[in-house]
Amino acid sequence: MSQNSISNSLLNIVLVFAESAITLVLRFDASLRKAVYPLAQKNTVVCVRSYLPHTQFYATFTNKGILLDSELPPSTTEPDVVVNAYSHQLINSLVSNDVTQINKITMRGGTETVSEVRNFLSQLGIASLFQGIIKTVKGKGKETAEEAKEQNKPDYKARIEEQQQQLNVLSMRNRELEISLKEAHSKQKTTMIALIVASLIAIVAVIGWLS
Repeated sequence: MSQNSISNSLLNIVLVFAESAITLVLRFDASLRKAVYPLAQKNTVVCVRSYLPHTQFYATFTNKGILLDSELPPSTTEPDVVVNAYSHQLINSLVSNDVTQINKITMRGGTETVSEVRNFLSQLGIASLFQGIIKTVKGKGKETAEEAKEQNKPDYKARIEEQQQQLNVLSMRNRELEISLKEAHSKQKTTMIALIVASLIAIVAVIGWLS
């Protein structure tokens, strides 16, 4: 297997991980979905070219999500937006979520589409993703706890008729349910964060390996 084939294989593996991470986060981050919507409506294709080392891949925005590939989609003759930047610029932009850094990245394409891509990148920053995931998980946890509290409000009339033993059993089951919900939310948050971090590390590793 040639050096170029190995490089392409590693790039494709990284793109699969990154695509899965973005798809997962899109389910929980309303701000990111809002930023993706205008690009998806136009089936926007973005070509990302990084230097030192040289790496090129394509991002296609669709109603089903964002597709990442090392080659231009067959149905497209040329990308709508071309992003040119050094590898460290792209990494800094994604990690820091700094709009100033994102605006320094060179992009060629329609003014409106370029603006939409920059907005998307500002929402895609790792810092914002973590905050969005944590906020979503906490919000859902709070809603679930409130719903459980409302549903489990004691019926005082029924309480008079029920035996003390039945109340004790109900209380114990409620505590078990709360513990299970907390564990499930914690595992969900940990899994999503781990997936995103793993994708970022893999991208950095491939860039370093290619250099």
